[in-house]
Amino acid sequence: MTGALDAAGITEPRLREAYVRCRRLNAEHGRTYYLATRLLTKAQRPAVHALYGFARFADDIVDSAPPGSDPARRLEALSAELFAGLDSGRSDDPVLAAVVDTAGRYGIRRDLFAAFLDSMRMDLTVTGYADRAALDRYVHGSAEVIGLQMLPVLGTVGEQAEAAPYAAALGKAFQLTNFLRDVAEDLDRGRVYLPADELAAFGVDRDLLLWCHRHGRTDPRVREALAAQHATTREIYAYARAGIDRLHPVSRPCIATALVLYSEILDRIEAAEFAVFAHRARVGRARRVRLALSGLARAIWARRGRRAADLTAAATERWA
Repeated sequence: MTGALDAAGITEPRLREAYVRCRRLNAEHGRTYYLATRLLTKAQRPAVHALYGFARFADDIVDSAPPGSDPARRLEALSAELFAGLDSGRSDDPVLAAVVDTAGRYGIRRDLFAAFLDSMRMDLTVTGYADRAALDRYVHGSAEVIGLQMLPVLGTVGEQAEAAPYAAALGKAFQLTNFLRDVAEDLDRGRVYLPADELAAFGVDRDLLLWCHRHGRTDPRVREALAAQHATTREIYAYARAGIDRLHPVSRPCIATALVLYSEILDRIEAAEFAVFAHRARVGRARRVRLALSGLARAIWARRGRRAADLTAAATERWA
């Protein structure tokens, strides 16, 4: 990662260590995201690792708290230290130092971090969502704001506000994909991230989902309910895809590759007839590598185009 830190102009030793730690969190917990991030320029990668590392760190406080610990207290401490760092422009925390630095470099709004932490707090007390509106409130903080945080790092060809709805939609699509893939895992944590009223329309409730989980089978009613959720998620991917051209050209291969990789999880879920209680849908390594290589070729082409444009602009300015 040394080359990426150098390219980003990150020189202070402790700050570099913080970015390295965030990169490790990304590599360990988000294989699809991490692979796609490799398609960005070196200068962009540390900021993406910092944002993802912070999100992963907070999520682990909620979902992987050691026995006897108080996740609510730890989350509040994290929140207080984050906002103190955003106020002062620095942090001594080995993870937050990178996040605070990234927020300052790219002008990332405080309210996006606040919304994310609000959703993390919900995970400590909320175990289900009555309807789509309730779930959307959670997803805004847990996923949409991640897409919005990324926008200043990725760059846009027009105003960021024009690209923002698409960035938020892509974060939402990724999260809804996780909800479909991880129904069984979420039930183990006592949570259901599917709108209860939409499930009820197919005769499905939490008890039936738990029955499916215990038996490793997908009841026909559950299959139909999951298919409807699948269709909704597909529509959100379609909307998000239309926003890729609003990103800076050097960032498009990364986001396009991430979109394809994650949406193919939906393909696997559908192909397995929504057997989400029997196995976890995955995109195979060979397929991930092929998509990454294709994305890398596009990324190299885009970077060459940017360098040519920069040289032309410099020559024009010199002789003007």
